[in-house]
Amino acid sequence: MKNIALISNAQNAYSQTFVQAHKDYFDANVYYYYNNITCLENEGKLSLSKWQRFSRQLKNILYIKQPSTWELAIITSFRKHRIDKVYAEFGPVGVSIMPICKKMNIPLIVNFHGADATITSVLKKYEKQYKDLFDYAEYIVVVSKSMKEKLISLGANPQKMIYTPCAPNDDFFEFNPTFLDKAFIAVGRFVDKKAPYYTILAFKKVLEEFPEAKLYFCGDGPLYNMCVNLVSYLELHNNVIFLGSISAKEQKSIYERATGFVQHSITALDGDMEGTPVAVMEASAAGLPVIATKHAGISDVIQHEETGLLVDEHDVNKMAEHMIFLLENKNIAESYGSAGREFIKSNFSMKHHIAILNKLL
Repeated sequence: MKNIALISNAQNAYSQTFVQAHKDYFDANVYYYYNNITCLENEGKLSLSKWQRFSRQLKNILYIKQPSTWELAIITSFRKHRIDKVYAEFGPVGVSIMPICKKMNIPLIVNFHGADATITSVLKKYEKQYKDLFDYAEYIVVVSKSMKEKLISLGANPQKMIYTPCAPNDDFFEFNPTFLDKAFIAVGRFVDKKAPYYTILAFKKVLEEFPEAKLYFCGDGPLYNMCVNLVSYLELHNNVIFLGSISAKEQKSIYERATGFVQHSITALDGDMEGTPVAVMEASAAGLPVIATKHAGISDVIQHEETGLLVDEHDVNKMAEHMIFLLENKNIAESYGSAGREFIKSNFSMKHHIAILNKLL
């Protein structure tokens, strides 16, 4: 069995469920490293920072200038664990670990996820490094078809590109939707590209037809306070409920009673875009119809008028119309939800996703 170094920029970030899935399901001995490259930590093992302090002292005694302490720490850890291959989550992480992979002649796979392939400042900052990364990487994994085209335009070799969206947890397939409540659920970070304020404005129009309807928001982020204030200003606090960051298990009762899932993703002013939102696939796996935008990878996993309803970015009125339509047509909502579950299970399940990645490993 191969020894894989899985590297990400943060440990157990709630919005990065795909990292945990890769840790759990890779068919390999996985050694998980996280944090900034110069202060990398090895989960469940001796802290690399301790070795960094020791190596810094040793270098001071011996007047050694190269390599740097953090490089020594990583190289020593990789050698100790006999790392066969490195799997980097996010493009910049791949860039930062690439020099060590080159020095040790270790193959590198890099997984792009969204902002790392779209934000204008990121692409400008890493323009040269990305070209080197595209050249060195054994495979380049992307989570949407539009991302694949974007990276090819930046110089990535199409032959190295592997398309596979991060998959929903299998538990969502066990949810039992009843469509008993006139309610919608939205799950995700409160950030520009998810435009939660548009969802609130659309829902306000829904309340004109269904004043008893509810909208449940799960998540947190920089736009959270702004959205709470907007709901207060519009006097929607009895209908829009903010639940914060809760687990899938805690979400279960809402999913099983809701009419649908909503998300109004847009391209942010800085260029930031989604990859393929896992929350959208989770909702579809749970048997809910999805109302979302024709954005990034969403159109890859949601089939318009078959498993959900899609609108153009910024089209608040059309999103409201679609929400009202599902509330008025429970049978269609159930049909979309059922079809969505089968579509995700057949094409984007965790088993399917991990099988593709294990083949690369």
